[in-house]
Amino acid sequence: MKYLLVLGALNGALAVTLGAFGAHGLKNRVDAAMLDVWSTASQYHFYHALALLLVGLLARQAGAGAVTAGWILFAGTLVFSGSLYALVLSGQKWLGAITPLGGTALIVGWLWLAWSLWRAHA
Repeated sequence: MKYLLVLGALNGALAVTLGAFGAHGLKNRVDAAMLDVWSTASQYHFYHALALLLVGLLARQAGAGAVTAGWILFAGTLVFSGSLYALVLSGQKWLGAITPLGGTALIVGWLWLAWSLWRAHA
């Protein structure tokens, strides 16, 4: 639980930092399409930082299943947003092929959380 709460807070700070970097530091370095990609990465990063905080709190009720869901969400965020950040910074388009793996992990994490909450309250 504690680790998810700390990761959530740190990821929130990182998402805001990277969002600001994209809005200000990349504005004159990449085209509008790549700025949109960066924006998507930072939005999902921030949403899932909040999700990690929520899961950290819910873990008291839902137990180990929620903790597992949190780690899956963290991994999904790392792969989804990380691959998009890397794509924009490097220009390597093949990194976009990795992004759906992160998106799939995010979906699995949310479903795992739902299942864990269902089982905890059954």
